[in-house]
Amino acid sequence: MAGHSKFKNIMHRKGAQDKKRSGMFSKLSREITVAAKMGLPDPDMNPRLRAAVNAAKAQSMPKDNIQRSIDKASRSDTESYEEIRYEGFGPGGVSLIIEALTDNRNRTATNVRTAVSKNGGNLGASGSVSHAFDRMGLISYPASAGDAETVFEAALEAGAEDVSSSEDGHEIWTAVGDLHEVAKALEPVLGEPEGAKLAWRPQTMVSVDEADAATLFKLIDTLDDDDDVQTVWGNYEVSDEVMEKLG
Repeated sequence: MAGHSKFKNIMHRKGAQDKKRSGMFSKLSREITVAAKMGLPDPDMNPRLRAAVNAAKAQSMPKDNIQRSIDKASRSDTESYEEIRYEGFGPGGVSLIIEALTDNRNRTATNVRTAVSKNGGNLGASGSVSHAFDRMGLISYPASAGDAETVFEAALEAGAEDVSSSEDGHEIWTAVGDLHEVAKALEPVLGEPEGAKLAWRPQTMVSVDEADAATLFKLIDTLDDDDDVQTVWGNYEVSDEVMEKLG
């Protein structure tokens, strides 16, 4: 396994405000519905749906809401969502990959482009930054799942490729095709994960200074507030010193 990485999924930054909870539930609900529609409506038989349900549970989404989102997939009047990926650059030359689920491609494209351009960035063509990322599986666990050594040993035994542990939690990286098998093998040892999904892992990191970091976080927050945007991935690295200055 490779060394530890400070990279974190921006969507799971700690300290999210309660006011974002309903927006988060909307995104989770949309992913559950799409996953159920693309496969069987049974989480045990549909790996993507299982991952979506686990992610919803990790955010304390009520069981009724989860079931309602699954049931919605079988209705004929359900919106038809399309998966779209945008690539571009943020402040300080940071590379960004923005994943969306939308029922209106034009609306989403306009909103994403506006958010990026107003906050020191610009969108590029498809493939403009994804070549600098590796497509991998990512399984997330809270710090309470165990110490770094315990999680590392469990991940190694399960067939993972890399582990990153910090006070915020554990990130276990797998090959794309191994994601659900590794997640399944980890459950008896570490319990259900907070999330198990396909992810974009940067090959190199970009250090961001205080001014660029402030604008970057504003951009990320703007994208997070858009219901169509599911996840934002980036190759930024912000030092503890800068984070303290930003509060």
